[in-house]
Amino acid sequence: MRFLNKIFRYVLCLLIVPGVYIIGSLLLTSITVNKTDDNVSLVNTIYLNTNGIHLDIVIPVHQIDEKLITGLNVEEEARYLSFGWGDENFYLNTPTWGDLTFKNAFGALFFKSNTLIHLTKYFQKHSNWVAVNVTKEQLTHLNYYLLNSFKLDGRGEKIILKDKGYSFNDEFYKAKGSYSCLKTCNSWVNSAFKTSGLKSCYWTPFDFELINKYE
Repeated sequence: MRFLNKIFRYVLCLLIVPGVYIIGSLLLTSITVNKTDDNVSLVNTIYLNTNGIHLDIVIPVHQIDEKLITGLNVEEEARYLSFGWGDENFYLNTPTWGDLTFKNAFGALFFKSNTLIHLTKYFQKHSNWVAVNVTKEQLTHLNYYLLNSFKLDGRGEKIILKDKGYSFNDEFYKAKGSYSCLKTCNSWVNSAFKTSGLKSCYWTPFDFELINKYE
């Protein structure tokens, strides 16, 4: 009987914990912070991009701070830079969703891991990007947030992972922080918006609600 009770409690936890996480996430996602002030001057435009699950921040090159762009491998022809953040093992071993395994997903969510910045260079604007109008001050804060997300070497330089990109126009750099179910790629983007004074969710592990706030 004790053995059956242990099995029952174990199964109950497996059902309850994910349910609490999802319900709590949806509730916090629905709370909007930094609502738009109609009196401020929105003079710049950045973009949100999603592959359906994972959010990236896209910024025109001319709006990127010199300290942020220094040390990045960027061609002169590039017009936009996209910044994403995530689990190192997941990024490097899951180039497409067809490569997703339970081991990689579970490890990213529940074990402390190294993280990377995924930098993608674009040479023209994509029609599926969602425009976000920002003030000069918000853009400055966003540049600082992104700069502070890079892990630096002993000389204070960004650390690139050579020949690890998915294609000709992207690279990975070492990042600060550890990925988990409480700090996901999308909560990193949301935190970037939140700390920069941009309209955002109170907290979210998802991509959809932040996108919805600007569509």
